[in-house]
Amino acid sequence: MDKDILTTAEAAKILGVSTRTAQLLIEGGSVPSWKTPGGHRRVYRADVEGLIDLPLAAAAPPSARVVVVASPERAPRYRELAEGLAEGEALVFDDSPGAERALRLAPPRILIIDIDGADPARMDQLHRLADEASSAQVLTVGPGSAGDLPRARAVETPKAAFETAREILAQGVAQAAVGPFPLALNEAHRLVALERTGLLDTPPEEAFDRLTWLAARTLDTPISLVTLLTPARQWFKSRLGLDMAETPRSWAFCNYTLMGKEVFSVEDLSADPRFADNPAVAADDGFRFYAGAPILDEDGYAVGSLCVIDRKPRVLTSDQSRALMELARMGSTEVRLRGAQKRLRQAMGRGDAKTPPPNPPRRG
Repeated sequence: MDKDILTTAEAAKILGVSTRTAQLLIEGGSVPSWKTPGGHRRVYRADVEGLIDLPLAAAAPPSARVVVVASPERAPRYRELAEGLAEGEALVFDDSPGAERALRLAPPRILIIDIDGADPARMDQLHRLADEASSAQVLTVGPGSAGDLPRARAVETPKAAFETAREILAQGVAQAAVGPFPLALNEAHRLVALERTGLLDTPPEEAFDRLTWLAARTLDTPISLVTLLTPARQWFKSRLGLDMAETPRSWAFCNYTLMGKEVFSVEDLSADPRFADNPAVAADDGFRFYAGAPILDEDGYAVGSLCVIDRKPRVLTSDQSRALMELARMGSTEVRLRGAQKRLRQAMGRGDAKTPPPNPPRRG
């Protein structure tokens, strides 16, 4: 008789994922669980089997990318909203050709089209965009109908479009329990994306050490980190000026960085009620200044962050903020390149990718 209560390893076998990925799913809240007196996680078989038909079960979370196309006059509002999209990455374009290139580069989960004031010629362009994004959920913003766009769902305002986008990005994933720090609605998807990077608990690497060195020197701070956040840990892929290799996740200022797409900074941590009681702040010679920017994978998930810390209060200048953001984008490029290389190796292993033909013989 099949067991009704499973261990993490048994749940992993049913889902067809690694034990580590199953652990992330369980601890992230995708599968309800409890701890035995000995501290071991247990889950119900029915809850595990309930995940099998969801995208999460394949350990390949759906894209968290959103493409927005709006007029030059309305695009700034969408960019403002995009900065606070915790569940994914939103790319905003004020022209159709730019949006079309983005669609071809990486198919998004959602396409938001602002039809407010669009003339017939622009509507034709928007129709072509909707056709190009054949796998995306299309949202239209503006008065009246959805403009007869295929598969379109009409919403009234830019804010409503992003609220709907958050709901779509969170579909098919259980929300994590409320804790002492903020979490995106699709945190469990983010955890699987993090595991997919293969970076957790790996040795130091020059590509990431270069980023922390540049960040510390550019912003003149004694501490710089590349952080990766698991359900329970904040682990440092690269660290400069700090001896410890990890902290409890509840200590992580980067929890707040992952909730946005721009630099998150705190001039004096001890004066901020969110952080004043944090052990890293309350300790003797505790931290006072923090600034971080998210590192995103190819699907738009914030898998980590690049941050700088000081033991004295600081004011982040606009140039320093720009520098930190650009360095974090370099980190995102590194993560995305590794993801592309991994997919290529997998495709070659399955025989999906074409191998280059042999060199032709030289003419003698």
